[in-house]
Amino acid sequence: MKTLFEPFRIKMVESIRKTTLPERIQILEQAHYNPFLIRSEDVMIDFLTDSGTGSMSDHQWAAIMLGDESYAGSKSYYHFRDTVKEITGFKHIVPTHQGRAAERILFECLVKPGDVVPNNTHFDTTRANIEYAEAQALDIPIPEGLLPSVSIPFKGNLDLDQLRELLARTDIHIPLAMITITNNAEGGQPVSMENIRETSRIMRDKGIPFFLDACRFAENAYFIQRDEPGYQDKTIDEICREMFSYADGCTMSAKKDGMANIGGFLAVNNDELATNARNLLILTEGFPSYGGLAGRDLEALAVGLREAMQPDYLEYRIRTVAYMGERLVKRGIDIVQPTGGHAIFIDAGRFYPHLDKSVYPGQVLVCELYRIGGIRSVEIGSVMFGKQNADGSEDEYLGPELVRLAFPRRTYTQSHFDYAIEVIAEAFQNRKMSKGLRIVKQPKFLRHFTAHFAPV
Repeated sequence: MKTLFEPFRIKMVESIRKTTLPERIQILEQAHYNPFLIRSEDVMIDFLTDSGTGSMSDHQWAAIMLGDESYAGSKSYYHFRDTVKEITGFKHIVPTHQGRAAERILFECLVKPGDVVPNNTHFDTTRANIEYAEAQALDIPIPEGLLPSVSIPFKGNLDLDQLRELLARTDIHIPLAMITITNNAEGGQPVSMENIRETSRIMRDKGIPFFLDACRFAENAYFIQRDEPGYQDKTIDEICREMFSYADGCTMSAKKDGMANIGGFLAVNNDELATNARNLLILTEGFPSYGGLAGRDLEALAVGLREAMQPDYLEYRIRTVAYMGERLVKRGIDIVQPTGGHAIFIDAGRFYPHLDKSVYPGQVLVCELYRIGGIRSVEIGSVMFGKQNADGSEDEYLGPELVRLAFPRRTYTQSHFDYAIEVIAEAFQNRKMSKGLRIVKQPKFLRHFTAHFAPV
């Protein structure tokens, strides 16, 4: 059949409050033109993030009832640990309340001021944790990854030539390298097994640890199975195990492909690193057998990690993103091509060619989508990755100005996506009327979460 339906039935619903245009205009002003500051009850379709916003299954809710809330030695921890070990093959599993906690612990153990940490593209909290350690988070994506309109498979790959050049330098210290799967900041683009394998070989030849940021590992495995020669007859489980086998460890926000509302982990093979990580975990997260999570959360994650690897679910997930992307392209709207695994990324720079980067075209589009249709999304461009210097000047961000609409897992149906397409199309039709924004207040790190804006 041509129709691909959602591979689940709905057993519970949550009402959506429909706001009016005058209400949304007022709400946007009160939120200082930053959708992060809008109350969720005032959002009609929430595409701000796919992190922890999905719907859990009946099996996950059932597993929650089995949660062992013992402070130490919880059986729920061992269930979670064994599941992660089976999927990844890593020796030590350190639970955390979410991915950024795993990043903080890893970088505190390995990264020193002045170090350089290469990645295909660091996402926001990864970059911020490295910079907080007074090190440099260096992005080395392949050149095509920076060109939204170029459509090639595995556009999320790391540039191996740049990596070799970096490792040949004697004036810098590299404590570890990373690859983010899928490459979120570049459009949710997958990384090929060949690229992961070769990165691993290069790093191991130099004796430098190699880690995966694995929050969307199952989606990445699906693309490898579908598009990389030699993997069509491999199962998702086999592909995942091979991906992880090339790394020395991984961080994961399990709020993505863990299919749960909270949770993460750090996984490593090195005994000493694991010991140091657990010592830091106790300081800020909790005892090593719960790491800031309730036993019920660990149970839900153990089930969710497996559900994220189910072929029917992955086919539906990836096809949903492609469905929306195809319909936007037909309307002349530029998006990151090809569509990735978890979100649509609109090229806001081409959407608003009359707006300079200095007035944040991505943030303008984010606000327009909320004003017109109550849709919440996020800017990924000069707001998220730009920086203000001490003298008030702005470091120029050289990447594309994007707006991400990230799809919560198993949450919205086709009619929600069709509505979103209509809203985007209306914003596009009236795009010449839109004006820029300026930042009037911002923090030192992760400014996009709390910055205040005002119209130019």
